[in-house]
Amino acid sequence: MEIPTPAVTLEPAGYAEKSVLRNLLELYLHDFSEFTGEDVGPNGLYGYRYLDHYWTDPDRYPFLIRADGSVAGFALVRAALDARMPYDMAEFFVMRKYRRLGVGSLAARLAFDAFAGRWQVRELAANLAAQAFWRRVIAGYAGQFAERTEDGEVTQTFETPAPPQ
Repeated sequence: MEIPTPAVTLEPAGYAEKSVLRNLLELYLHDFSEFTGEDVGPNGLYGYRYLDHYWTDPDRYPFLIRADGSVAGFALVRAALDARMPYDMAEFFVMRKYRRLGVGSLAARLAFDAFAGRWQVRELAANLAAQAFWRRVIAGYAGQFAERTEDGEVTQTFETPAPPQ
């Protein structure tokens, strides 16, 4: 029996949701430690040094991903310093329960829709599953993309389609 794709929303995370995002970042960093080899700190947490910046820097945008109303992950978007690449998917996470249901694909599309223009998405070269996910999502969304590998990262760059008039 096939499980239906839940209704997916991408909601700006207000300061009141900062603790929710902090907790989700710990799950994300735990998953990511498979590739980075990072250990938790002495307090048992990984910590994310840029978290506060998402409420103080006007070029950073925190989002919660919801599936059928339940928290399912997050997307952290930032405007890149290079004006030719204004948007960067800084971090993106979907909890395991919601993977392979279309939640990540739909949430990524909602993020791309929210910011028209040039985008880049980066994955660690060792994270083959993330590369396959982003190649599929970006090809389905934008059609074409460029890809490069350097400094242990794979980066896709593409242009979001212009919104309908």
